[in-house]
Formats: sequence, structure tokens, C-alpha cells
Amino acid sequence: MTEASSARSARRPHWRRDLVELAAMFTAVAVADAVANTVAHGPSGPVLLCSSAVALLATAVFHVWWSRRHENAPPPTDTGATAPSPAGQAPRAAGQETTLWRMRTTVRDEPGSLAALCTALAGQRVDILSLQTHPLSDGTVDEFLLRAPGSLQSDELTRTVAGAGGIHSWLERADAHDLVDAPTRMLGLATRTALDSAELPLALRQLLGRCTIHSVPARSLRGRPLAEQVPTEGVLEEHRMKFRDPSGGSLTIERPQLPFTPTEFARVRALVDLDARLGQRVPPRRDVLTLPEGNEITIRRADTSDLAAAREMHDRCSSQTLALRYHGPVGDADRYLGHLLSPRFGRTLAVETASGRLVALGHLLWDGEETEVALLVEDAWQQRGIGAELLRRLAGMAAEAGCESVYAITQASNTGMVAAMRGLGLPLDYQIEEGTLVITARPAGLPARRESRESVRIQDATGRR
Repeated sequence: MTEASSARSARRPHWRRDLVELAAMFTAVAVADAVANTVAHGPSGPVLLCSSAVALLATAVFHVWWSRRHENAPPPTDTGATAPSPAGQAPRAAGQETTLWRMRTTVRDEPGSLAALCTALAGQRVDILSLQTHPLSDGTVDEFLLRAPGSLQSDELTRTVAGAGGIHSWLERADAHDLVDAPTRMLGLATRTALDSAELPLALRQLLGRCTIHSVPARSLRGRPLAEQVPTEGVLEEHRMKFRDPSGGSLTIERPQLPFTPTEFARVRALVDLDARLGQRVPPRRDVLTLPEGNEITIRRADTSDLAAAREMHDRCSSQTLALRYHGPVGDADRYLGHLLSPRFGRTLAVETASGRLVALGHLLWDGEETEVALLVEDAWQQRGIGAELLRRLAGMAAEAGCESVYAITQASNTGMVAAMRGLGLPLDYQIEEGTLVITARPAGLPARRESRESVRIQDATGRR
């Protein structure tokens, strides 16, 4: 029977129902007439009326008391039991250990595809903390931030996603910094980029995860063109993106393990455009320190605008000091210093005297998961603690940037550099080969596990750092 026929049958009058209602009405009238006659003509009529009134009053009072007592009671069907978790599993205990994961997978662009994936994750007691979608021409790339039980292994999580229709899945450990939502994260990266030219490679690394960044200067140290011509709008390939470097040359980003999406390309282009519009800039902070003998020095960030002062300091340094710093004779110092002072390849600290003369430089140069530190102190200002102070500040900057380790390349006879590295108070690794000493330290507070860290490599096509 259809719904329409059922509705017509419900509205159709029935003679048996009408007959019962009519009989009930006549019965009620007869009972009321009998009661009225008894009250009016019987000897106990007033007593019967009073008894009826008391009974009605008692009934009303009992009804009010019963209603107030049970007005907040749960419905009869509510037994107080907790609804079962998906797949019949028990709910997660309050103190159970959990793990944060970043996962990216591609699903079919069909209704219900994402719902099936979310249901499969719920079956493994996995919480979805955030979700971003990257639409493609033939599907949708979904990026999740997940909180999973600590006992759930990565391969089991990957199989769950594959069973729910996810393909080309990618999984890595996340940390508390990934809990920030995407708009807030982009605003933070834009702010960092706007304040400091050296922050662009680090911002791109945090935005894209594990990747390799090649910053190729426009020309080599000998003036030979190096960088290829990149269109103004940039180039997006499957595992590579290319842009014009705002400082000159080209900027290439590669990620072999995961294709780039148009959304990521647009975000990177926005950061690169912001960096280009603002021009070269460094934070204006200047710290004034007093040396043990009473002289005051100023430590600040340096950039290519300090090229002339750095060249003059090189001219005042002895050949032995320059050889300890550069492991050999210095050729074209102007181009070499221009590379070292560029914020694109790292950060540089400069030390000035009270008269404004530059007497020391400390470089922090990006080199993948490790970071190189290098110092140059003018001869007349050595053995005063300047190198140790610069090295301490550079190691702190490396830790803030998320670098896992810092290393210094020097000669075994450079006792000053060795003493400065030991002064950091960090575990050190020494490697000596043919008189060259490499000292590696891990900045304090960084985790020892590398599997959840991002990696970035800033390379110069000339092969020099």
C-alpha cells in the first residue's frame, strides 16, 4: 500500500467507531443524571458533595506533587549507558598515549569518498583535528592532522587509508606547532618573511615540509651567468616549483616524495612576491656589550649593505687570520663577501666598535639539516671573547630556526675556534682529515629523532659557502 492510499484510509470515516462514541456519550449522560438525582433527593446528598470535593482536592494535590518529583527524571528509554564507539571498540581512556600525524592522500572527486575515509579513521579511534582540501583536475588531495592512539603503527594507518579509497598517501609525524590552523599559520609565515629577508627559505620549509631549496645566484663569482630565466608568474611542475629569487637569480624547490598542488604553488608565490616587494631587510635590533677591558661593542645583523665595511676589515686582517677562516687565499673578496652577506644563504652578525668600525663577522649558513657557522675577528680584537659571544648567538639562532646541528670547519691548529665551540657547553663531534677539523654540535632543546623533522638545503651553484 502506498503512502497516498494509507493517508486516504486514515481520513475515511468508519460506522463502527461512530457507534461506539455515541454509546459512550449516552452512557455518560445516564450516569450524570443518576448522580444528580441521588444528590438532590437522597438523605446524604450534602455529605456526598463534600466527600467528592475532598477527593478531587486530594487528587489535585497528589498530581502536583508527582509532577514536580519526576519533571527532571530521564525518559524511560535512557538507561545511562554510553553509546558504543565505532566498530564496537571501547572508548579511548583519558590518559592513553596518543601520537600526532600529518597525512596527505588523494581521493576520488565523488560524493561520499571523504565520508568513507573519515569513517575508516574513526574505526581506528583516530581523531581528525584539521582538514585541508587541495582540488585537482582529476581528484582531491586531502591533508589531515590526526591524533591517533600511540599503539597504532604508521603502516597500519596507511593500510586503513588505502582500504577506504585513499591513493598516493603520504604520512609523517607532526608536533604541537602543526595544531595551528592554516590561515593563522600563513599569517605567521608572512610576518616572519616581512621582518627578515633571511626568513624566506625557512618559511618555505615550514610551509611545505620536507623539501630541497636551491637558491642560484644570477652570476658566479667570476661573473658567469648561472641562473636560468624563470617567468614572472613562476613554474609549477609535479615535483618542482621555480620562481625568480627576489635577491636575484632563481629559486627552485623540489620534493620528490610528494607532488606539489596548485594551492601550495599559490601560497609559495604569495610569500615570494611579498619578499620581492619589501626588498632586502634585516631586524634593526642592536645589542651593546662591554668587554672585560671596558670597551663597548655593538652586535647587530648585517647584510650586503655592509660589503664595503667588510672589505675594509679584510684588508686589515693578516694573511694568517684569513687563511684560518677561508682555508686558503681569498680571491675575489667582493663577490665572495657579497654571497656570505646575502640573507638568502643564511644570517650574518656584525660587531662594531664605538666609532662604528666593523671588526668581526659571524656567519650562519644554511646547509640542509646541518648548519655551518664561521667566524672572522680582526687581529687587534682577538682574544677578547668576541668570537665566543658571536658563536653563542649564532647557535641560538640555529636552534630557533629548527636546525638540528651546527658545524664549524677549521684547521686543527685553530685553538681559538676549538675553545669557542667547547664554550657552547654542548656535546661535540670531532672529525679530522688531512689537517682539516670539522666540529659538530647540536643546539640545546632539539629532539634527537630526525624522522619528524623537516629538511631544507640551500645550495650555491658555485659550490662555495
